Amino acid sequence: MAVHALIVGCAGPRLEADEIAFLRDADPWGLILFRRNCVDPDQVRALVADFRSAVGRDDAPVLIDQEGGRVQRLGPPHWQKYPASRAYASLAANDPLAARELARLGARLISHDLKALGITVDCLPVLDVPVPGAHDIIGDRAYGASPDQVALLGRAAAEGLLAGGVLPVVKHIPGHGRAVTDSHADLPVVSATRDELEAWDFLPFRTLTDMPLAMTAHVVYTAVDPRRPATTSRTVMREVVRGTIGYGGLVMTDDLSMSALKGSLGERTRASLRAGCDVVLHCNGRVAEMAEVAAETPKLAGKAARRAEAALDRIRHAPEPFDVAEARARFAAGLERVQAQSSTAFAATHALSV
Repeated sequence: MAVHALIVGCAGPRLEADEIAFLRDADPWGLILFRRNCVDPDQVRALVADFRSAVGRDDAPVLIDQEGGRVQRLGPPHWQKYPASRAYASLAANDPLAARELARLGARLISHDLKALGITVDCLPVLDVPVPGAHDIIGDRAYGASPDQVALLGRAAAEGLLAGGVLPVVKHIPGHGRAVTDSHADLPVVSATRDELEAWDFLPFRTLTDMPLAMTAHVVYTAVDPRRPATTSRTVMREVVRGTIGYGGLVMTDDLSMSALKGSLGERTRASLRAGCDVVLHCNGRVAEMAEVAAETPKLAGKAARRAEAALDRIRHAPEPFDVAEARARFAAGLERVQAQSSTAFAATHALSV
């Protein structure tokens, strides 16, 4: 079989016959899981194994969005609840080194949870830097209110995942923090100047160019390309992502089924690949839609194939030694410190209990 430049979802907690047939025929590079796919640990492990059996690759990537806070596909009662990234930023205001260590530890614990299920990619860290008036789609998912703070804590989280044998995905390149609309529902248009974008939005990505995977932003930056969002803009991909930012890893699209993108799924797929994305992502698990995307998706080859292989090489080793019980205790103590330094309203809103 020939691996295709495609990541897909599935509809439920187990693969149905039509999904298995599709996976065998399309041979996507990876599978992404959502809450609808995750019931309990044994079920998730079986689903992951069935996917890899269908595509015939033991190392086929399985992805998930396990950020913490409101974006956490795995949660109680079977899995740990983690705080939103803003919690680490709260600590960083008083003790940036302690915040960095806590962010790394939280991600290391997440990687332990994921590795036990066979999940090998976490769509974390969010490197977007919000500005006043921006839509709350990023909000408390951000690691801070400045590019330097986001870069510091984002790197800590990425390194925590890698230490546990899980690949991080930096997102949403080249920056979603200024968007005033939710790209799940509409196309955000950012009118900041090129200088403003480079000094604020692009900076965290420029400091994490060594990370293996990145996810695009469905956002128009009028100073770079006034007509197309980053995902489908050759100008943004070449001039900004590969140029100004200097990112050399594998770039995947954000979900092609989001309403920010226009045209048929086939048109969206072709436009994303022409722009320079290496892999396309389709998330909702509808077989007919996945087939439409797959029909326009080429084999993973050339630079894209080398980037994909280089990413997988980053986790072909035993995870860093780890005392889980001791780590959870340290993490809980760190979160108590966050609560002590935060307002009662903040602590109550974000429920930082472990």
